[in-house]
Amino acid sequence: MPWQPLLRIAFAVATYPFAASGPADLPLEIGDELYIIEETPDGNWLRGYLVAPPSLLTGLTSVKGQTLEARVFSGIFPRSCVEIREFLGESEDTDDNSDATDDHQPRRDQRLVESDSAKSGLIGDADERRLPIQDRHRTGPPHRERRGRKIPRELPNGTRTSLSVPVKREPGAPRPPAPVPMLKIGDESPTSAAEPLIDEIASCLREWHSTNLHELLLTRQYSRLDQLSQLINSLYLSRQQLLHNVLANHELKKLREKTVWDLVRVNKLCGGEVIVRDPRERGRVLTGDDSVVETTKLQSMMSLLNEPPQPTLELTALHHLLVDVRGFAGASSEETSLALYLLTKSAGGQPVPLSETFTVQIPAGGTMGSLAKSGQLKTLFADLSAQDIGDVPSVETELYLVIQVRATQQVMGGGKPQSRSGQKSQPFSKEPPKPNSSSGKQTIRRSLMWGSKNSRTAFSRGREVAKLDALTEQQESGGVTQAESRDGYRPPSTAGSLSRTGSIDDSHVHHAMAERTVGVGILKLNSIMKQYDSIEQVVSIWSPSPSPSFASEKQGPEEDSDVLIRELLDSRSGRYEKSRRAERVQVQLKAFNHPDADALIKATPTLLSGVCKSSKMGFSGAPTKPRSDIYVTLDQATLSRHTLLSRFGGNPTAIPGNVHGNNLQVTLEVRNNQGKRIENCVFASSNSEGVSVWKSLAAEKGDSWNQTIRLSVSPRDVFTAHVVMLLSDAPNPPFAVAHMPLWNQQAFVRDGAHALLLYKLDENTSTAHGQASGKGGYLSVQWSARGDSEHSAEVTGPLATLRTHTYLCSTRFSQDKVVLGLLKWKEVPKEEVPKLLNHLIFVPEIEVVKLLSDVLDALFGILVEHSGNDEYEDLVFTALVRVLGIVHDRRFNLGPLVDQYAENRFNYPFATPCLVRSFTRLLENPTEPETSRKLRSTFKVVRHILKFITHARGQQKAKEAGIGLTTSSPGFTRHLRSIFKALDAMMRNPAPVLVGSQTLAVQHFHTWLPELSGLLTTEEILHVAIDFMDACSEVKGKLVLYKLVLVINYSKLDLFSHPEQKAALTANTVRWIEPHWGHQEQVTDLWKDQVRLCCSVLATQLDSLGPEIPDHIPKLIDSYLCIKAAPIQSRSRLSLLFPMSYPFTTKPITVADEITYDESLIELSAILSAVSNSPSGMQLELGEEDMSLLLENVLRVYMSILSGEAFPSHWLSVHIHHHKSIMGSLQYLSTIMLESFLPDPDDAEHFNTELWRAFFSTLLKLVGSPGLALETFPEQKRRAVWKIAGDVREHGAELLRRTWEAIGWDASPEERAKYGLQKLGGYQVQYVPTQVGPIVELCLSVHEGLRRMAVEVLQTMIVSEWTLGEDLSVIQTEMIDCLDQYFKSKPLTESILQKLFVSELLERFEPLSQVPDEPLYAAMRDLIGTVDEFLDLLVAVHSGDVTSEASHLINRLRLMEFLRDMQKEEIFIRYVHQLSTLQSESRNHTEAGLALRLHADLYDWDPARQVGALAEPEFPAQTHFERKERIYFEMIKHFEEGEAWNVALAAYKELQVQYETNVFDFAKLARTERAIATIYETISKSEKLVPKYFKVVYKGLGFPPSLRDKEFVFEGSPTERASAFTDRMQEQYPSAQIISGGDVDDAEGQYLVISAISPHRDLSHHVFQRSRVPQVIRDYLISSGPQAFSVSSKRNTSGPVTEHYAEKLVYTTADPFPTILRRSEIVHVDEIRLNAHQTGLERIVRKTQEMSTIEKRISEGDEENAQLLVDAVSVSVNANSENSVSCYRRLLPVPEMEDEEVELSPQDNAIRMALLDHAIMLKRCLATFSRSSNPALNRVHEELQRHFESTFAPEIAMFAPPQPLRETPVAPSPTWRRSTRFEPGSPPLSLTAAVMSNGLGILSEEASAVQPVSIRQGRGARLSLLGGRKKDQSSSPQTNGDRSGTHEKGETFSDRSKSMDKDQGARRSFFRSPANGPAEAEGTEWVITDSGGRQSSDVRSSTADKENDERPPSSGGNGMARMGSVRKRFSMLRLGKKSSRGNVLMGSVDEE
Repeated sequence: MPWQPLLRIAFAVATYPFAASGPADLPLEIGDELYIIEETPDGNWLRGYLVAPPSLLTGLTSVKGQTLEARVFSGIFPRSCVEIREFLGESEDTDDNSDATDDHQPRRDQRLVESDSAKSGLIGDADERRLPIQDRHRTGPPHRERRGRKIPRELPNGTRTSLSVPVKREPGAPRPPAPVPMLKIGDESPTSAAEPLIDEIASCLREWHSTNLHELLLTRQYSRLDQLSQLINSLYLSRQQLLHNVLANHELKKLREKTVWDLVRVNKLCGGEVIVRDPRERGRVLTGDDSVVETTKLQSMMSLLNEPPQPTLELTALHHLLVDVRGFAGASSEETSLALYLLTKSAGGQPVPLSETFTVQIPAGGTMGSLAKSGQLKTLFADLSAQDIGDVPSVETELYLVIQVRATQQVMGGGKPQSRSGQKSQPFSKEPPKPNSSSGKQTIRRSLMWGSKNSRTAFSRGREVAKLDALTEQQESGGVTQAESRDGYRPPSTAGSLSRTGSIDDSHVHHAMAERTVGVGILKLNSIMKQYDSIEQVVSIWSPSPSPSFASEKQGPEEDSDVLIRELLDSRSGRYEKSRRAERVQVQLKAFNHPDADALIKATPTLLSGVCKSSKMGFSGAPTKPRSDIYVTLDQATLSRHTLLSRFGGNPTAIPGNVHGNNLQVTLEVRNNQGKRIENCVFASSNSEGVSVWKSLAAEKGDSWNQTIRLSVSPRDVFTAHVVMLLSDAPNPPFAVAHMPLWNQQAFVRDGAHALLLYKLDENTSTAHGQASGKGGYLSVQWSARGDSEHSAEVTGPLATLRTHTYLCSTRFSQDKVVLGLLKWKEVPKEEVPKLLNHLIFVPEIEVVKLLSDVLDALFGILVEHSGNDEYEDLVFTALVRVLGIVHDRRFNLGPLVDQYAENRFNYPFATPCLVRSFTRLLENPTEPETSRKLRSTFKVVRHILKFITHARGQQKAKEAGIGLTTSSPGFTRHLRSIFKALDAMMRNPAPVLVGSQTLAVQHFHTWLPELSGLLTTEEILHVAIDFMDACSEVKGKLVLYKLVLVINYSKLDLFSHPEQKAALTANTVRWIEPHWGHQEQVTDLWKDQVRLCCSVLATQLDSLGPEIPDHIPKLIDSYLCIKAAPIQSRSRLSLLFPMSYPFTTKPITVADEITYDESLIELSAILSAVSNSPSGMQLELGEEDMSLLLENVLRVYMSILSGEAFPSHWLSVHIHHHKSIMGSLQYLSTIMLESFLPDPDDAEHFNTELWRAFFSTLLKLVGSPGLALETFPEQKRRAVWKIAGDVREHGAELLRRTWEAIGWDASPEERAKYGLQKLGGYQVQYVPTQVGPIVELCLSVHEGLRRMAVEVLQTMIVSEWTLGEDLSVIQTEMIDCLDQYFKSKPLTESILQKLFVSELLERFEPLSQVPDEPLYAAMRDLIGTVDEFLDLLVAVHSGDVTSEASHLINRLRLMEFLRDMQKEEIFIRYVHQLSTLQSESRNHTEAGLALRLHADLYDWDPARQVGALAEPEFPAQTHFERKERIYFEMIKHFEEGEAWNVALAAYKELQVQYETNVFDFAKLARTERAIATIYETISKSEKLVPKYFKVVYKGLGFPPSLRDKEFVFEGSPTERASAFTDRMQEQYPSAQIISGGDVDDAEGQYLVISAISPHRDLSHHVFQRSRVPQVIRDYLISSGPQAFSVSSKRNTSGPVTEHYAEKLVYTTADPFPTILRRSEIVHVDEIRLNAHQTGLERIVRKTQEMSTIEKRISEGDEENAQLLVDAVSVSVNANSENSVSCYRRLLPVPEMEDEEVELSPQDNAIRMALLDHAIMLKRCLATFSRSSNPALNRVHEELQRHFESTFAPEIAMFAPPQPLRETPVAPSPTWRRSTRFEPGSPPLSLTAAVMSNGLGILSEEASAVQPVSIRQGRGARLSLLGGRKKDQSSSPQTNGDRSGTHEKGETFSDRSKSMDKDQGARRSFFRSPANGPAEAEGTEWVITDSGGRQSSDVRSSTADKENDERPPSSGGNGMARMGSVRKRFSMLRLGKKSSRGNVLMGSVDEE
């Protein structure tokens, strides 16, 4: 179907799912985001892209740190399934115009993706790069960016309006490429206005999914992943709650704050930048339009803290605890009650009840449903203080909830003592007692939960009961023993209670019911009180264990609660167990913080409706409501066998005999002094009704009741009331009585413990006053143990007492006689009043607080009564100050009460003059010590005194008006003013004694001013304030800080909120703070604190600042520069910004690093930003010089802020905010500079170059800031930056254009025509080349407007430079330097990859191309070409898209070559060292050393020539020799680690020459030569030195042209197999097909032709002229540093030996190995033919090598290869065999005479030496046969020996003279073999495998060539002094060249040898530690090579002792002996000694 393009790309959202039915269909799900580009003519079908979030699976294979791209799919879909939201493209104005002009043609070349301009609304999601859309075919420049978004006027869902226009296209014309949109920047959803956090959370979750999740998985950071997961789940839940809008306002407030901080935590966890969202602004991102002060405060806290700093908790804050009993599990069928109360326990103190008791009565059936409905299960424990909950650091208190379980039990009189539960111990009934339930069935254990008896799950509100599963029912038996009972001595089935009828044998028993405590549970509340979420807890109930044996099997309470349980519940056994009667209680707890419990209950109806309030026993602060409660706690009765009951009128008597003390019970009443009972005044709990007679629980003798009751007695009865207590042993009648008066000695009875005497209850003590005769009565006897002294409670003596505690909680009564006397001052003698006033200071504060109003009334009454009496006035004033001073006691919130008293109750109109006179007298002589002390106390309470004065003055005026006096009283005003004048004089007084008074006055002065509003006008008060501040002008030290805090408090006063007062304050503030900031020579901490407070002052006045701004700006700038110049100490605490008080609040930071920036700089920068961008503007008006200096300093500060010196640049919101504000400031400053600092061209010498340079540097730094590069940001950051600052770069480009043109001069008409520039040259030339670099950086911007402006500026710079000198080399140098620095620090963007500015710059010079031979155009083409090439190289090196390591290295080398050619030495050196580091990290040490050689080659060996220092890499200034020597040391270290001995030797020898002939440093020369010797020794001991080489041919069109059809030689490791190399190449080219041979036609795809290749050996090398040269040394000499490689193509070894020949292909590479790339291109191929001599030599050497390899394996015990060796030896010793190498002896010339010596040619001698080596190898093999235990080898030995002696007689004659054992061995030969230990996994080697095969399938020697056959792998050691074990060998001659000799059996080496070994081991190379380079003795590979080379069989051993010690022993012989250094080995030689074993060359030696 035909498709029509849309005029603009449409953004749509899928609203209905669509299933694909064809390959072109695009399946949709609801919510998918779509970009529509085409539609059908009828509009029913649309085509476009679907943008899906990235797949997590993609992330698992991504590059580390890379943000995942969104997945994009394209296809068609029906229009009915989507809703179009907006059109993307140009703004509406442009759209209309262009539509008109273009005649409705779609502007396809107007691309839709480009800059991040603010107007454009930038639509990027994960990145601003183009999307990897699958069906995109277009190439070319990037799209234009849309200039805004257009909401469709008619959404097409309901209508069928066409979105497109028909397009006419020529038939056959190619279809234009589809436009590709950029992803949206994250436009807001409809909910974002009301709840911004909804979109913020969604954006963050998308970003973290695409950026962080996969990286955490890949790096296995599972703990962080777990944290991230939890936070994301929390945020997702928060988003749902915000989205559904179901929370109350206060819940929403908390949720927003929690969400904002959760976002902060995740951003920190993911290493991102913190974006400031303000919870108070519904969580929206704070933008550049918000207060910079608030943004900065929040930024610092969010970046450095993990949670918002909580305000300091006021000690007067009241806490409340809601306790809701949710369930009870137990096994009792009787009524049970729970008593809940709070208890506090200080460290080391006794537990003290804190609250009233709340009781829950659980009915006998256990049904709690009705209780829950009526609200009887929950209580609010109210009015707890901070001390109570343990929230005061200085007071360590623990708060507990105590749950007592009480059960009603039957008690019996008479008989024997009963148990704790109230049952008699004996006798038991034979049958278990029946329960008292009506059913008569056995009682079952029941969980007392809500709901019915029968339902275990009958919880209301659907609550779970899982936490309270009841214990399993225990079957009860007939006879129950004592140990079987749990809560008493009764069977569990009855829950410990007896049947009402009972079954006790004693028929005289009296029955009664009594309540008893059966268990206690406690719960610690300290942590619960500090969180405000509901918490459910299960409290276990503990009971006394009846016996130790029973309890020992049970679990006791936890240790921390154990002590408390013991104190609350006594146990005879000392053990406790879980109670069965009451197993556990489930409670729900919720803490509140509210000043008033009643108001809280009213404000929280859902939770607290109908709740019972349980008050605290006492006041948490100053009482605000009347209360009069008396609390009495019953402790215990002290009864024992020796205690006596007191008796009325007689001696004490013994306790009656019928009192057993099993059920002691107290009956309590309150009576008056007439003995009449006061009704209903006893309250047992907070939720019980008042009773007249109260009975306690039953307790055993010695146990405590621990019951507290509240007495509520009317005030009129208190003075005559007393408490009477009757003690009984239930069910018997009372036997003793005690009483306690409530009013004692004219005051209420003192709080605390009392020991009440127990009197025998008889006719004298049964009533209050005895019988009618008037004698007797308990009131007539002493009530406490020692008269009236309650302090003797501990001393009871022999008398029985009843211990109680009392506590008065009353606002009506006092226990202090002074307070009581003061309240009755009128009744007291007049001379006693001064004494009372003087003693008031000693009264406890709480006594005054409780009766505050009465005390104040008394004081003012005395004051008015004695008005005019100075003594009385001063005494009352002092007493008043003392009372009001309690206001500052943090325990009491007294301020509101005083205010309430002053406003409502105070009525003393004539107190005013008394108070004023007293205050004035205090101020008259403030320096006297006593007066000074009083003055300090007074200053704290002046606010309240002024309040009293004000109210009294008002009342006085009213009274005067009542009697007709309406004239004002000038005397009062004068007196009042005199107070403040005296105060001002005190502030100016420099006397040291006044510092304290002055400080207090300054601290409190602002609180006094509002109280004057009733006495003075606002204008007068303002003058008082200004005068006082002026009086403080000379203060010093910390008083300055308090003065500045006072200025802050002035600004915050509502009194001065009128604009006129604000203006006056801000005008005076300049003068007040001026001395305390600005320029400072010495920066001290005190001065910095002053600066911070000055910033806080301005922060409070920002809204009213106007003309004062120009006065503040120089101070801000100077202060900033002074602090910045001072050193900054790192700290681990953050001082909260913009403090409003002193000392400053600090918080410990939570980030890993300490902060290294100064809070004052942060605050100064914020204030500078605020005042600079205030509506009033900066208003700078100064002289030219001052203005110039100020502007330069302002620009310095801006540059410092942008550079991150004021605060970290990762403080995102503040950083971007400053970008916006600095841009506004620069626009203002530019107007000043254009007006005042742009002289006329005729006056050009006055142009201020430095000022303008600073301006342009700041502007370019700003617009080029990475913080504005939106195109490189992930979604969350992009959205935030866009919201905060908008398009700063657009404004910056415009400002740059305006100012740059302004400093240019008008261009001539010719120049205009030539260059198209209006302004040119002039002052612009001052900034070439210094500003070229920053301008080029802007040229690389994606932002189109900025880039075009920068290109234009660059054009003017190029033209100016060309005009001056016709040379652009300076421009080119600056551009290269800039591009290098840019790529080093900034990410790649689209504009860089496409090099947009190159084409744009060339385009601006295009008119010059029309001018023939225009030199500037030619120079520009060269410049552009160079820059273009450099950009390509930089992109290739720095882009992450690297196909292979080799191509990456090639790119680096090309870049380095370019830099070297451009003579950019410093940049070249930096890249050299980067390459070296890269290679070293890849373990390519040789290549790392070769890279360093590039640096070393820059210098000569000149010890006199100096070279400058380098910053990267770090090199000091030194001579050429020192620099080159240091680089050589690093090179050699790498060479040694890479075991590249040839290049290491070359470097050492170069150093050797320089030390010997240039600088004559013999010490270093000696060390160098020792290192060289060590290398040679290492080579001699190595097993394999020559690396493997492979030829690789790149075939196929899939390879780039740089590789296609080219051949390379690759270097592998010495032990690398062909298969391993093939795998490595396959990893580099995953899509390539590997083939081993044959030609590949040029075809699609990639083909790698890989074959093994070996270095070409020079057979004329002198080494072949010597015998017994070890194979490893021969290989090293002829194969190290190869540049030619060969492979045999044909070989003929049949027929006459003179006709033998071989043909080889020789490949010559471009560079000798090793190379940096580990590869080199083949540049030449030759075919050579070897003659018979060369062919024979090669074949002999190869055969010897093969035989050596197999023999070594057999000698190690590998008998499987025995036959292989037998066959090889048989062929060699058979003279008639064509395959025997002995045939090549025929090539040697035969002497004509027997004794004649024939002179041999080098080729002949080489064959002779090779045959000699072969014969020695055969001799060794035969010796192995003779020693072998294999019978097959023994059988063939003799025959082969005969053939050997026959065939190789000439060679035997050469190496076997008459005395073979006395010959000294030559250098190690193949006969000397030390073997590595056998590897069990090695495959058996057959003759065919050994001779005929190799890894690549090439035929063996008989066919063409023998390729390497890997048998074992091993690697030679680097600079190691090897040790090894000699295998037993046949007797063979020794020559002087041998490295070791035999020794006598049992002979040990000398100590000297050992010491020499140690010395030698320590000096292998002075460039590296001898322990470096791990040894690899295991896994050695034996290789049969095609070139005849022989692998050394020496075994590597570690140089490091540690590695030697850790090496496992060899599998054969006595283990591998460790061989020492060369010197040590020479010491081991025993020349001339005979071996004790004739057959052994050298025994197994263990040196150590």
